[in-house]
Amino acid sequence: MPQIRKILIANRGEIALRIIRTCREMGIATVAVYSEADRTSPHVLAADEALPIGPAPSRESYLRIDRILEAASASGADAVHPGYGFLSENPLFAQAVADARLVFIGPSAGAIRSMGDKTAARALAAGAGVPTVPGTPGAVRDGADARDFCARHGYPVLVKAAAGGGGKGMRIVRSGSDLEGALRAAASEARSAFGDERVFLEKYFEEPRHIEIQILADARGNAVHLGERECSIQRRHQKVIEESPSVAVDEEMRRRMGETALSVARSCRYLNAGTVEFLVDGEKNFYFLEMNTRLQVEHPVTELRTGLDLVELQIRVAAGEELPLRQEDVAFRGHAIECRICAEDPSNNFLPSTGRIVHLRTPSGPGVRDDRGIDEGGEVSVYYDPMLAKLIAWGPTREGAIRRLVRALREYEVLGVKTNISLCLFVLEHPDFRSGEISTHFLQSHWRPEPDGDGCAGEERAAAAVCALIAAGAAPRAAHAASGESRWKEKRRDFLRGA
Repeated sequence: MPQIRKILIANRGEIALRIIRTCREMGIATVAVYSEADRTSPHVLAADEALPIGPAPSRESYLRIDRILEAASASGADAVHPGYGFLSENPLFAQAVADARLVFIGPSAGAIRSMGDKTAARALAAGAGVPTVPGTPGAVRDGADARDFCARHGYPVLVKAAAGGGGKGMRIVRSGSDLEGALRAAASEARSAFGDERVFLEKYFEEPRHIEIQILADARGNAVHLGERECSIQRRHQKVIEESPSVAVDEEMRRRMGETALSVARSCRYLNAGTVEFLVDGEKNFYFLEMNTRLQVEHPVTELRTGLDLVELQIRVAAGEELPLRQEDVAFRGHAIECRICAEDPSNNFLPSTGRIVHLRTPSGPGVRDDRGIDEGGEVSVYYDPMLAKLIAWGPTREGAIRRLVRALREYEVLGVKTNISLCLFVLEHPDFRSGEISTHFLQSHWRPEPDGDGCAGEERAAAAVCALIAAGAAPRAAHAASGESRWKEKRRDFLRGA
């Protein structure tokens, strides 16, 4: 059994900080890596050691397997945790770590390869008796191949990258006249994002839910599921709000989905943490979508419901330890919900917002968790994902968790960049969301942003000027200069939220 004394974290931002905190509790030393843009980032300052790995662009730093392994060797690390994104689902990286006689805190390269190729994963799942969304058995060869599938299954269909994820290389096609263009566009985007232009087709469901199951498996043949997460609130196929449990899942459905997810894991001899994702139709039939062979962004939702530290379990399993629990030991408590706070402008087609965070005030209180990767004074750059933080709330009931998250979002103040906090509040306060009437088309159906710009009232401009003075340290005089104290506070809060 390998003994892990020092872990190199091949990532950045909030997930690197998240891993560092668990390692510190376990008495394990940590090594951060950083690009030139991240040399003073919080994860660099929090780690026991930190080593540079290249210029700001990720392809020259966080995606360089050779430089990460050089850092691991120079630091004397025993193991590598990939986090999520970057190289976390790259089988070449997992194999290179193993070849360097380091522990990879994740599944084997073979399992990543099996599940990373979406068409191969579908075939494995089908072979294990798992229901799958009707789709082409492999990548489409040409337009004629695609037209044949559409003739048999009808429109709409979804064009998807065979080697991708995160909504990249994905197009909805509603008629034959749009098929050729969608195939070209998806292949081009897939080639740019993943270096692999292969695409395949799936039947498209109009109002599905996106529900995933968290699993854990050790090297001794033990595996458990930790319940579901509802991830239907999405923008451009990327998740915005996640919660557990799902209002659509009862105990019997949860048991069946959990057993199905474990069947998928066993089909590729899966080890460590992973997530099996499903589409669920209006009759509560569920279909395998894909398996994410890593820790998920939304894993804190499951942690708050189960009381388990998934990163700690990842490390222990990677070190050869047996899972400390069986399925009957998994206990669920209350309701947890998470929103992703991103530096983007919802009023301007979600354009990424870059710049320096000149003021930051984060919420706290019972049942509130703020997983953040940036501090006041930090720079939001063009090089990386615009997610600033994940704000998670727990409550004894769904309504209680929602109210708590709304309160926490209203306390969140960000000055220097635009954020999507207004969008998160819109969703959480919408009556259809409150009643659980949601699907992956929720935002497409309900969100109608009001254009931002120079058409604001003088009072709003004054509030913005006051906020700038506050950030510069002139709060007392500025506060008294604003007329109507309660109105000023409301405008100040909205401005600082980045609305």
